[in-house]
Amino acid sequence: MQDLFAEQLKALRAASLDRHLNEISSAQGPEITVVMRDRRPRRRLINFSSNDYLGLANDSRLREAATAAIEEFGVGAGASRLISGTQSPHLRLERALVEWKQADAALSFSSGYAAALGTIPALVTKNDVVLLDKLCHASLIDAAKLSGASLRVFPHNNLRKLKSHLEWARCAHPGKRVLIVTESVFSMDGDRAPLRELVQLKKQFGALLMLDEAHAVGVIGPHGRGLAAAERFSDDVDVQMGTLSKALGASGGYICGSQNLIEWLINRARSFIYSTAPPPAIAAAALAAVNFLSSSEGEERRLLLWKRIRLMRELLSPLTSHVSPDEDSGSAIFPLVVGDEHAALDLAAVLKNEGFLVPAIRYPTVAKGSARLRITVTAVHEEDQVRSLCEAIKRSLEFRVLRGPGCDVQQAA
Repeated sequence: MQDLFAEQLKALRAASLDRHLNEISSAQGPEITVVMRDRRPRRRLINFSSNDYLGLANDSRLREAATAAIEEFGVGAGASRLISGTQSPHLRLERALVEWKQADAALSFSSGYAAALGTIPALVTKNDVVLLDKLCHASLIDAAKLSGASLRVFPHNNLRKLKSHLEWARCAHPGKRVLIVTESVFSMDGDRAPLRELVQLKKQFGALLMLDEAHAVGVIGPHGRGLAAAERFSDDVDVQMGTLSKALGASGGYICGSQNLIEWLINRARSFIYSTAPPPAIAAAALAAVNFLSSSEGEERRLLLWKRIRLMRELLSPLTSHVSPDEDSGSAIFPLVVGDEHAALDLAAVLKNEGFLVPAIRYPTVAKGSARLRITVTAVHEEDQVRSLCEAIKRSLEFRVLRGPGCDVQQAA
């Protein structure tokens, strides 16, 4: 049994595609303590890999809310939500989500993955159609496959191809439900969906639109309500999905939509029905994060994040063609596309030696030959930390650290 996967693991290592867990021995933050794999002394690194965009994962508000909830409700929920696991913190969180997102109803899940996996198969079944952006998150892809619906993938943000798929669905599956699934901010490229045009197409063809706001929540829109709120299309998005585990600093996922949609999910979303409810302390922490985002102080934190985003864009855009120098949109995600998997690992190692944690992202998370460093900036990074990272990247490229077979750093002209 111990040799069952030996050859497959050997092939992964040969292709520079094997992965390892990094032990972090500190709380999340702009600086973290990493236990080195060779057990050398632990290193303090500046962290540019976290999705903790607002620095809330270790915020005192969330810690105090979680601690108070443990004192009152204990640690575990003890049962699924439909049995006896729906405790007061879960309902308080969902009421706060409704008010914050300005939706009719909301339902929280144990993770964003569970939210996707439960929702899409509850919305569409065999003979229905799912139209999915090629760069959608794995949870959305898996959920679409699990639903049994006919699945068509359109090239990233390609509205012409999406329209073609919608025309095909109308002819090949007349009278059946058609669900368009996309993300507001794409996790590996940091770009946005063309929401206005997507809404127009969904109305033209009578389709449903599901928008995953995971990397937009807390970052984009008034009080971080996301892209749909920023562009005033909240009422036109049938299913708004989000996460509690990135900018909100806690854990879990949620769905916002109509009252009927949420009641249907309570009855049909299998990942909700057949999972033990999230710990009440986690729900309480997420509630504290939502309340913070809804406040003037939370909006100030979000605007500070955008100052860091603009600085990162200004400094990074001369180094890579994947970062526009002048757009005032985008996100807190900056891809430095290298191409070759081994070269990406080399660059990540060079930056680690200089005191920065920016792990390489490789296949299957991104397409083969498009390995990259995925740089994320947060509101709690200091300006000097952002400048130091970009200087280290510039030095690495200027001294041709990546020179070698297969190297394909895509630099700006």
